[in-house]
Amino acid sequence: MIVGVPTEVKPDEYRVGMRPVGAEMLIREGHSVIIQAGAGQGSGFPDDQYDAVGAEIVPTADDIWARADMIVKVKEPQPAEIPHIREDQTIFTYFHFAADKALTIGCLESKCLAIAYETLTDDLGHLPLLTPMSEIAGKLSVQEGARSLEKHQGGRGVLLGGVPGVAPGRVLVLGGGVVGTCAATIAAGMGADVTIMDINLDRLRELDEFMPSNVNTVYSDPHSIRKYLRRADLVVGAVLIAGAKAPNLITRADLGIMQPGAVIVDVAIDQGGCVETAHVTTHSNPTYEVDGVVHYCVGNMPGAVARTSTQALTNATMPWVMKIAKYGADELAKMDHHFANAINTNRGVLTNEPVAEAHDLSFEPLGV
Repeated sequence: MIVGVPTEVKPDEYRVGMRPVGAEMLIREGHSVIIQAGAGQGSGFPDDQYDAVGAEIVPTADDIWARADMIVKVKEPQPAEIPHIREDQTIFTYFHFAADKALTIGCLESKCLAIAYETLTDDLGHLPLLTPMSEIAGKLSVQEGARSLEKHQGGRGVLLGGVPGVAPGRVLVLGGGVVGTCAATIAAGMGADVTIMDINLDRLRELDEFMPSNVNTVYSDPHSIRKYLRRADLVVGAVLIAGAKAPNLITRADLGIMQPGAVIVDVAIDQGGCVETAHVTTHSNPTYEVDGVVHYCVGNMPGAVARTSTQALTNATMPWVMKIAKYGADELAKMDHHFANAINTNRGVLTNEPVAEAHDLSFEPLGV
C-alpha cells in the first residue's frame, strides 16, 4: 500500500499525521510512504529523519493526493483539499463531520472511505484515538483560560490560584469525561475553586473519590448550570456525544448572568460547540467577546503543543495505520467492529447515524 502524509493546512496547525518511526514501521512491512516536504517540521521532525528511514519526500501535496492509497492526517480535510480526494481512497484522520455539513457532502461526493479517529471505539466503550487529544485539550483549556482571564486579554483580572488573604478564582467544568477531568485536575492544581458537572451520577461518584478537596461535583441541569455560571470566573465546555453535534448548554441569555470579563473555553467547538455564541477561532486570534464574556474557541487546541500532541496521537493511531495497510479497511472492518465504528462514509454512503441526524441526511449502517 502507498501511504501518504500531507502537510496540515488548517490555520496554526503544526501537528503531523505520522512520525519517522511510523514511516519506518510501514516500510519494513513492504509498504511505501510518501511525505510532503516540511510536513513534520512544526512538530520537530525534519525531512531528513523521514528520508533516513526510506520515506519519499515530495514537494507538494498534489502528488500525495494523486498517488496515495491511504492518506494519514491530523485534522479534517480543508476546503482546498476536498477536491483532491479520489474515489476509493482511504482517509484516516479526525473528521468531526457533525459540525461540518460541507465536509460531509464533499466526502460523500468523492466516494472515499472516511475513517474518523474520533468514532473508533474499544471494549471499554472509550474512544482511544480521541482520548490523547482530549487529555491535552483539557489541560490546555485551563492554561489558556487562565491567560484569557488576565486584564490585558480582556478578562476579569483574576488569578485562579488566589493568594493569602484573597479568594481563588472559580472554575466551572461542564462534562466529567476525559477533557473535563483533565481540566478540573489542572485547575485544582493551580489552587482554584472547581466545580465539575455531569449527568452521569456514577461518573460523579468516581470523580468525588479521587479529585482533591477543592473540586466539587454537581449534577448537571439547566438550573444548576445557571447557578454556577453566575459565580464562575472560568467556564470550560467539555461535553461530548461521540460522533454527534455537541448539546447547547449555555445560551446567549445565560451570558447576561455571568460576571463581566468571565471566560468561556469551549473545547467542544470541533463538534459544533456547547455554547450558543461559540464559533471557531484560531491560535493566531483565539478569543472574542460577546456581552462582556470572553470566548476562547480554538478548534485545534492541541496544535499549540504540536510535538507533545503528535507523539501522543501517533502512539494511538499507528497500530491502526499498520492494520489498515496490512488488511485493507474493508477486511479490517469485518475483523474488528470497533474499527468498523470509525468508518463514517463508505464510497458515497453515509454510515454514521449521529452525523446523519446532525445534517438531516440518510444513512446506511455499514454492512460487515
